[in-house]
Amino acid sequence: MPGAHRTLHYGPDTYKVSTAVSGGQLVMADASNPGLVKPATAAATTVLGVALGEAGPVAADADPLVVHQAQPEVAVAWNGDVDVTYTAGCALGVLLVAGANGAVTPAGAAPASDQIVGRCTATVSGAGLGRMRLAQP
Repeated sequence: MPGAHRTLHYGPDTYKVSTAVSGGQLVMADASNPGLVKPATAAATTVLGVALGEAGPVAADADPLVVHQAQPEVAVAWNGDVDVTYTAGCALGVLLVAGANGAVTPAGAAPASDQIVGRCTATVSGAGLGRMRLAQP
């Protein structure tokens, strides 16, 4: 998914990436590369939000005016409703946690509060694209 549909109240943050990121993926702080982000891993507790576009690490900063060049930074939404990839079906209103490779998954019975990344805002019938409301950090 090259981009993510979003409805924001407050603007996104921008982060440099340590590995390729696609729009709609949850991103987390990369502990081995301080100050950089990467796609979130399952049950991550350092999720910063959802990537709103594609980015990839580059040796030198890219020219932001050349759109066909890989950009080393990505806008990350931390507030509002966004389209994300679900690992499984989900009912409206269910709490969500990070799944593998930047996806989201239903939280289950008793999720840890630092793992909750949002809430399902449209019923999702199976694995695939769906909407979620990001949890406030």
